[in-house]
Amino acid sequence: MDTKIGSLDVCKPACTDVGSLPNGAASAIQSSAPSTVINSCDATLGRHLARRLVQIGVTDVFTVPGDFNLTLLDHLIAEPGLTNIGCCNELNAGYAADGYARSRGVGACVVTFTVGGLSVLNAIAGAYSENLPLICIVGGPNSNDYGTNRILHHTIGLPDFSQELRCFQTVTCYQAVVNNLEDAHEMIDTAISTALKESKPVYISISCNLAGIPHPTFSRDPVPFSLSPKLSNNLGLEAAVEAAAEFLNKAVKPVMVGGPKLRVAHAGDAFVELADASGYALAVMPSAKGFVPEHHPHFIGTYWGAVSTAFCAEIVESADAYLFAGPIFNDYSSVGYSLLIKKEKAIVVQPDRVTIANGPSFGCVLMKDFLRALAKKLRHNNTAHENYRRIFVPDGHPLKSAPKEPLRVNVLFHHIQNMLSSETAVIAETGDSWFNCQKLKLPADCGYEFQMQYGSIGWSVGATLGYAQAVPQKRVIAFIGDGSFQVTAQDVSTMIRNGQKTIIFLINNGGYTIEVEIHDGPYNVIKNWNYTGLVDAIHNGEGKCWTTKVRCEEELIEAIETATGAKKDSLCFIEVIVHKDDTSKELLEWGSRVSAANSRPPNPQ
Repeated sequence: MDTKIGSLDVCKPACTDVGSLPNGAASAIQSSAPSTVINSCDATLGRHLARRLVQIGVTDVFTVPGDFNLTLLDHLIAEPGLTNIGCCNELNAGYAADGYARSRGVGACVVTFTVGGLSVLNAIAGAYSENLPLICIVGGPNSNDYGTNRILHHTIGLPDFSQELRCFQTVTCYQAVVNNLEDAHEMIDTAISTALKESKPVYISISCNLAGIPHPTFSRDPVPFSLSPKLSNNLGLEAAVEAAAEFLNKAVKPVMVGGPKLRVAHAGDAFVELADASGYALAVMPSAKGFVPEHHPHFIGTYWGAVSTAFCAEIVESADAYLFAGPIFNDYSSVGYSLLIKKEKAIVVQPDRVTIANGPSFGCVLMKDFLRALAKKLRHNNTAHENYRRIFVPDGHPLKSAPKEPLRVNVLFHHIQNMLSSETAVIAETGDSWFNCQKLKLPADCGYEFQMQYGSIGWSVGATLGYAQAVPQKRVIAFIGDGSFQVTAQDVSTMIRNGQKTIIFLINNGGYTIEVEIHDGPYNVIKNWNYTGLVDAIHNGEGKCWTTKVRCEEELIEAIETATGAKKDSLCFIEVIVHKDDTSKELLEWGSRVSAANSRPPNPQ
């Protein structure tokens, strides 16, 4: 087991061979080289933090300047291995760090005190929900102001500087308020190592007057920290494997389903090894798409209850035993709590716990250890996969469009499928893109990300920025609804500024379509923008950017040819104009079931 923390295996091409983090995992540091003495003028808190970030694999930091963090930013950008990516607002800086962490294994953002911190808070909450290590750094008040009765700007007008800290306590796994130099080294290192160990965001506040001051504790290059590995309890592991093997070997047509916590458990490779050894039919939950290689011979699609990919739900729900690895069963993933799954047939494997049906639960058992050990105990059984092959009918094709017929969404995604390769990655915004992108068949090494647990509209703009910055050798293809784009549109500017070559498909259907299908009302209709005109204005002749509107299949084909040909080195923004009621059939079904779950009457008192 590799326990070294600090040099990440960074920037491997995005990998759908599940395992560590999709595009290169955070594996952290141990260097045998002795640390070098640092020039006294560089032996500052700010440079120490910068060197630590580079050491763990962060080479880009997403920032919004404010008077409390300016000196800190000076010292961060002075670090040769660290690039400052200035964002238009703090929310997008946080979303960008989220997207970056999905690819690199860890991300970082820097904002200013309270006005910046509370703005980025929503993005940090989303990263927490998705188990992403993210270092949120805030420039804090002057150290001399702590403990006084002074009122500072950027606060709510009270002489209490802890409001921001209290807000971050529920969405981060560690908080460090650095307002003196004596323990700054320890607090920063503890925060960063905790983020890596727990795979959650952390909060570091640094007083604005400390970042540039030399201190003896920073006089050498930071010694790489070695994180203690998590270990399974061997007795518990043996007992869990024995119980699970007995349960599954009695089944006639068992299946296995991968969930989103495969990522945090670094158990993707082990999950695939189990599929190889057992012969079981292999599915994923929607939020685990991209974690399992879809070219695996036993892969049967996405299990999402009534809105699963074709023939997948029938096989999973008719199985007499199912192993769920890292699932999250919430109202969205369960389609309004309507999954036809029975607890007495299920083995649920979480990152450090295994529960067998209605029977025993085994703690201190790591998922990857359990799956690898179980693979050696199971009898080969491909019955469920054979049943899938018997009932499977290949996907049909959309109805052929008449010349200049208004573009339909199913025609759009028929063409998108042909754009995907090992050199692309898909970012799907909250909305109908969730459902349309689930039906895409990912080639080997094609990246895929979306935010299902938190589901914050607008997430994809910042996440696309961060993901593309982390993996410049991939071309990111983002699918963003018009309503979501209006929330966070500004940071297309940052994409252009940094020379990114993303292709953005802006789905213009006149409103919040996903919310229309849950509960319609006039509030779901938005003001239409000239989206290509807006992006052209943001471009302003600086950098490489190309925009176009498409209304029919002929224009779409031409736009894709241009984006992948003559404009392949540019950011390409393609506004796709479709009818407001043109949605996937899955959204119609899902929306009605979620609506029913939301509108349940109160229980009788």
